[in-house]
Amino acid sequence: MLKMKKHRLDARMIAIMGLLIALMVTLSRLVAIETPFIKISVTFIPQVIMGILFGPFWSGIGAVLADLVGMALFSKSAFFIGFTLNAFIEGAIYGFFFYRKEITWKNAILATLSVTLIINLFLTPLWLALMYHVPLFSWVVWAPRLLKTVIWLPIQSIAIYYVGRSVPYKKILRSLAIHAK
Repeated sequence: MLKMKKHRLDARMIAIMGLLIALMVTLSRLVAIETPFIKISVTFIPQVIMGILFGPFWSGIGAVLADLVGMALFSKSAFFIGFTLNAFIEGAIYGFFFYRKEITWKNAILATLSVTLIINLFLTPLWLALMYHVPLFSWVVWAPRLLKTVIWLPIQSIAIYYVGRSVPYKKILRSLAIHAK
């Protein structure tokens, strides 16, 4: 049977997560470039930091909380649970690739590819097609998304690598009593 080690959050960890959630809400809702079919944002940066510090489960939970707070405070459209699911999966992916692991080009590229394929090119177009009653394979959905992917994928991978390498995560993890490798 698979055993999961339980990680309890103490006050310091909750405070750090709260700051990262606030940063995610700010970057996602106030600084992002957004149309009905595409969104360009650097929200992935605090998500990666959350993944480094808290792992897949808590990063997913933090991303869900950021999505819900963002919707409550700065709603631009009707709430759709699919995007909240996207938030959890994206946070979990970053936690999977970066928690207690060295930040490498390989991990940065694989994490970006995973998020791009699962979230940006599979789930989000599905949710948009359901929400706006547009055929799933319509160019209205796909043209801007494919263009964004081609341009954004290398930018995001590079940003993840350099931001991940600049965060003193081992020191932070030690101070939070979470032991890093």
